[in-house]
Amino acid sequence: MVPTTNRLAANGHAPAKFWQNATTYFNRVFDELQLDNNWRSLLATPKRILTVSCPIRLDDGRIQTFTGYRVQHNNALGPFKGGIRYDLAVDQNEVMALAMLQTWKNALVGLPYGGAKGGVVCDPKTLSLAEKERLTRRYTSEVMPIIGPEKDIPAPDAGTDSQVMAWLLDTYSMMVGHQELAVVTGKPVSLGGSVGREEATGRGVMYVLARFLSTVHKSISDVTVAVQGFGNVGYHAARLIAERGARIVAISDRFGGIYNDQGIDIEAAGRWIRETGKLSGFSDGDEITNEELLTCDCDVLVPAAMENTVTEDFAPHIKAKLIVEAANGPTTPEADRILADNGVTILPDILANAGGVTVSYFEWVQGLDNYFWDKPRVDSELQKIMERAFEQVDTIANERDCDYRTAAYGLGIGRVAEALRLKGLFP
Repeated sequence: MVPTTNRLAANGHAPAKFWQNATTYFNRVFDELQLDNNWRSLLATPKRILTVSCPIRLDDGRIQTFTGYRVQHNNALGPFKGGIRYDLAVDQNEVMALAMLQTWKNALVGLPYGGAKGGVVCDPKTLSLAEKERLTRRYTSEVMPIIGPEKDIPAPDAGTDSQVMAWLLDTYSMMVGHQELAVVTGKPVSLGGSVGREEATGRGVMYVLARFLSTVHKSISDVTVAVQGFGNVGYHAARLIAERGARIVAISDRFGGIYNDQGIDIEAAGRWIRETGKLSGFSDGDEITNEELLTCDCDVLVPAAMENTVTEDFAPHIKAKLIVEAANGPTTPEADRILADNGVTILPDILANAGGVTVSYFEWVQGLDNYFWDKPRVDSELQKIMERAFEQVDTIANERDCDYRTAAYGLGIGRVAEALRLKGLFP
């Protein structure tokens, strides 16, 4: 019998557990690589943790104070880079884990960045547009001392979007006295954002999936796919994978999902979500739960929701033989072991979902140059970087006879460790 659970349990929002999982993966790979133990604590410890108080006036006149965080994990390779999320489950442990993962991800795909992450403890769906704007501007002013185009460049994450990034851009620019396009990425295109940024994470997932399948003499059109999480990443991943000929047999959001072994019309599902705010009621399949989606009949499972959704409770029941981690940290270490024993291949988060930060890098470069690229160039450059990263990971996995997670994390951690070794300690 497949286990059932609530959102807190399924998503690991026990953020302390998420931090524990992130450090477990780090220590596992660090030991397997036999890296210099002198650098272990420095690599594992965030450089800076900022906790801020964000009081705002609500529309009804009441004053409410929200707690915000910005964690800067490591900047050995360049300025900090990472998203900002608005979610009730945000806490220091969660943000520390996400910042650590961002460090390895940026290093893996060869970006000149360190890792950071931020967040505000709130439910963005209960805030009016004006309240969300006031919260964003207050949070920006509070973290202002540690962000900047050469220091720390935020971006969207769960619960935030291009509008939030526009408010952040405007607040920062007003406070420094000039327009500073490179302080934030994921902005609207009309305000210096990059074309292709909104779909970039999902497009990166598609490129990595296609490249992996080619190594086993298959193409995307040969597989059936289930996508858990139908927000920005999940929708675009499903849409782009479907455009390549795959049959998307299951999709879900936080309220539940649908299953149709003949394939789901992803464009229609996207329109339904935009009109109603949730997948419930969409009639192109049978209703299923998120738990049932994880264990449904499919070739490829794409967890694209939140962290720690694939746990040891679900792992033995997963039928897919390939998991592509579109979310950050969706698979717990315990589940990872079970899936490996069951012959399931996992394309890990820091590889599979790196498309978003890669196009954020393109946007940062465009903002610094005040010269903007067209969509074909963005997509072409993204494909080059994602495929190069996969090929490097695949080569290491074959040479070391290890899984893709060990290869990917090893490559990312190793590059940061080498940068630290070369730089040494100051003072």
